[in-house]
Amino acid sequence: MLQIMRDVPANVVGVRALGKVTEEDYKTALVPALEKAAKELGELNFLMIFETDLRNFSYGAWMQDAKMSLKHFGKWNRIAIVSDQKIVEKLAHLFNFISPAEAKGFPISDIELAKTWVVSNKD
Repeated sequence: MLQIMRDVPANVVGVRALGKVTEEDYKTALVPALEKAAKELGELNFLMIFETDLRNFSYGAWMQDAKMSLKHFGKWNRIAIVSDQKIVEKLAHLFNFISPAEAKGFPISDIELAKTWVVSNKD
C-alpha cells in the first residue's frame, strides 16, 4: 500500500510504502498526488519512506514508477528516499546520474532530516 503523507511541507509529495505495493496503489494514490504537484508547483520534491521490502513492489508498481519518472522528467527537483535497506540508499545515489533531480538516501531514524532536506535549495 502507498499512503500519502500529510505531515510534509506543502511543496513536497510524501509517501509511505507499506506491505505489498501494487500498480493500483500507484494509480489511485501516488499518480494523482504527483500530477497535482507538477501542475500547481511546476517542480517535484518527493519524499519516499520505505517501510516495506523492495521485493513487495509488484512489476506493475515498478512500471508505474518508471512511467511517472519519465513523464515528469524535467520537473524533478529533489528526491529523499528513507529506508534502512542498504540497496535503497544505492538507488538514491543512482538517481543523481539518471535524472535532473538531486537525490539522497536517509535512514529511517532521520525522517525529519529528510523532510527538511527535500525542501531546501540545491547545493
